[in-house]
Amino acid sequence: MTYYILIGAVALISWLVSSRLKSKFKKYSKVHLQNGMSGAEIAEKMLSDHGIRDVKVVSTAGMLTDHYNPKSKTVNLSEGVYNQRNAAAAAVAAHECGHAVQHAQAYEWLTMRSKLVPVVSVTSGMSTWIVFGGLALGAAAGVGFGFYVAIAGLVMMGLATLFSFITLPVEYDASNRALAWLKNKNVVTPEEYKGSEDALKWAARTYLVAALGALASLVYWAFQVFGGRD
Repeated sequence: MTYYILIGAVALISWLVSSRLKSKFKKYSKVHLQNGMSGAEIAEKMLSDHGIRDVKVVSTAGMLTDHYNPKSKTVNLSEGVYNQRNAAAAAVAAHECGHAVQHAQAYEWLTMRSKLVPVVSVTSGMSTWIVFGGLALGAAAGVGFGFYVAIAGLVMMGLATLFSFITLPVEYDASNRALAWLKNKNVVTPEEYKGSEDALKWAARTYLVAALGALASLVYWAFQVFGGRD
């Protein structure tokens, strides 16, 4: 029951933050840029200003599905960003280009995160089930095989948690790079800048909630494995 309460609380907070982000995005989507630039044009300009010539800006389906793909070297902007000319689109486009700049400059946190992606993509979905299986085999009572199975699950869960926390500096740094560029290059007016800054702050909070949720889950399951042992 404790686990379900914990997961429910994290899910509720995540939903609230996500809803707030969507609300902010909608609000600042109505703040039209005086320079008339689209999200795609802003992204291309930021890449050009940083001397990055081998990254393409492409459109991708969906809402808030924006991301940078280091393998294909593409800045993927959602439909609500690519062609739009507002403060929200400017913020998101510049943020994703911030990741491209990180990649070009070999930003250490991004490098660490990229190395964990293949492992976490395989293990994160099965970690909870492996821990649960270990407990079913007697891990909490000190039974050898079950305990080692549970430990393996905790290690997988720990890697996913580490990945979530490494993601934080990557995302915050990308936003800082984006905002600094928007301001220093006078791409947006002071009023537009405030909207872009607020939108990115709420975007960052979604990653913070995810990281804290992952940590809470790891601590809970670790207690289940070690708490019942003598």
